[in-house]
Amino acid sequence: MKLIKRIAYLEELKDLLLTPDIKVITGVRRCGKSKLLEAFSEWITTHDAKSNIIHINYNLTDFEDLLEYHALEKYVEDRYLPEKNNYLLVDEIQMCISFEKAINSIHAKEKYDIYVTGSNAFLQSSDLATLFVGRTYELHVYPFSFKEYLDYYPSENNYRSLTKYITEGGMAGSYLYKNEIQKYRYINTEVLNALIVRDIMTKYKLKNEQLLQKLIDFLMDNIGNVTSVRTITDTLASGKMKVDHKTVGKYITALCKAFAFYRIRRYDIKGKRYLHSEDKYYLADQSFRFARLGTRNMDYGRVLENIVAIELLRRGYEVYVGVLYKKEIDFVAIKQGVKLYIQVANDISSQDTFEREIAPLLKIMDAYPRLLIARIWQPEYQHEGIHVIDAADWLDQDIPRN
Repeated sequence: MKLIKRIAYLEELKDLLLTPDIKVITGVRRCGKSKLLEAFSEWITTHDAKSNIIHINYNLTDFEDLLEYHALEKYVEDRYLPEKNNYLLVDEIQMCISFEKAINSIHAKEKYDIYVTGSNAFLQSSDLATLFVGRTYELHVYPFSFKEYLDYYPSENNYRSLTKYITEGGMAGSYLYKNEIQKYRYINTEVLNALIVRDIMTKYKLKNEQLLQKLIDFLMDNIGNVTSVRTITDTLASGKMKVDHKTVGKYITALCKAFAFYRIRRYDIKGKRYLHSEDKYYLADQSFRFARLGTRNMDYGRVLENIVAIELLRRGYEVYVGVLYKKEIDFVAIKQGVKLYIQVANDISSQDTFEREIAPLLKIMDAYPRLLIARIWQPEYQHEGIHVIDAADWLDQDIPRN
C-alpha cells in the first residue's frame, strides 16, 4: 500500500515530544491512527539518538501475553533504560484488560513519554479525564482530506479529482481495491458493520441493532438537514418501529462518541446565542453514505457540505450552523476569536441559484470573511465582498499551523 505522510498530524506529535501529558490519538476506525503511530516511531528513531522506543501493537499476536494490565506494566518496566529518552507507544490499548491502571501507574513514574491509540468506541474524548488521572492531550485524526487524497492520487486537474473524492472519500484502506463495488464493500463491511456497529453495541451494551442500523441510514440520508431527536423518533415510529425519544437520543450519542457522525449545533448570529432545539449531523467520511445507500437520492450539494464540515473540524475550527433573520447560513466557523461565514453549493451556474446562495451572506453586517464554496471550475473571485471559491481550490489550500 502506498503510504502518505500525514504531515499535519506528525508535526503536532513532534511539538508534543517529551511533554508530560499522556498523548491519546483518537478517531473513527480505519482512519490511519496505527499508521500515524508507526510513522512517528520512525521519526523518533531517526531524530533522537538517545531514544528507547517501547512499541506495543495489540493487533499482533506477539503481544497477546500482555492482555492484562500487570503484564503490560512489567513488560514496559523491564525495557526501561535510565540513560535514554524512553518512549512508550501502545496501539489498540483497549485490548488490554484494565489498561488505564497500567498507563496511570507508568505515567506516575515520570520516566516515559506516552502515546496511545485505541478503538473509537472504547477511547473517547469524554472518557479521557476519567480513564487517565494524569494530564492528557487528545490528537483527533480524521480520514484522508482532499489534499491528502491528491498526494495519494496526483492529478493535473484538481477539479476532476474532487469529483472522484466526493464518492470515493478518505478511507485510505479502500484505495487498495480496484473497482467501486469492492471499495464500498470494504467500507460497509469492514468499517461500518464489523467495526463501528460491533464496537458501539459492545461498549454501550445496546440491545437493538435494528434501531442502530435504522438510525445510521436515517442520518446518512439526511446529512445537512436540520433535525431533532423527536423528529427522528416520530419518523421511525411512522414506519411501525416501537421506540422512544430517550432511546433514540442515547443511540445517536453513541454514534457520535464513536466518531461515525459529528453533531453541529445551531447559532443565532444576531442574538449571539446557541439554539438547542435542532442540530445537523455530518458523517466522518462521505464514502460511508455511498457505500451504505448507493447512488439513490444523489444530492451532491449536501455531500459537498458534509466534506466542508469535516474539513473545518480538521482545520481546528469550532463549527456551528448559522441562523440570521430566519435564514440559514451553512457554517459559522470560529478559531481564535476569528469567524468565517460559509455557504456551500454544488452548482451556482444559474443566476437564481447564485442569488439564493449569496443572499444570507449579504445580510451579515460584521467585518468577518464571508465565503461561498461551490463547484465553479474557475479561479476565486469576489462578489460584493464575498469570496466565491471553487471547492477543490478551498480544500487544497495550505493551512498555516496555529
